[in-house]
Amino acid sequence: MYQVKIIENAWLAKLAAQKLKACNAAIVIGSTIYLYGVSKTSFLNNPSWVRHELKHVEQYRKLSTPVFIVQYLYQCIRFGYYRAPLEVAARRAEMDECIIKNYRII
Repeated sequence: MYQVKIIENAWLAKLAAQKLKACNAAIVIGSTIYLYGVSKTSFLNNPSWVRHELKHVEQYRKLSTPVFIVQYLYQCIRFGYYRAPLEVAARRAEMDECIIKNYRII
């Protein structure tokens, strides 16, 4: 079981929210989920969002942090955020009820 940390009111997630023109955002670096505009409790009460972000944690584990970041940025530039393969996979994981079983959120 892998541990995942959540940090609220993160400036990094605020930048993501601004870029996406959203009121709230979550961004993953390694095994930490950074939140902006949403509390940890509200985030955890949204299972599809949690699964989406856990898929990114899984992608980091599989690829390593430097490789994930380079691939993610490249894909977003080449395909656009919504069509980037890593994002598409994370959206597919929103329905995967099993992904949560692999993680312990602290």
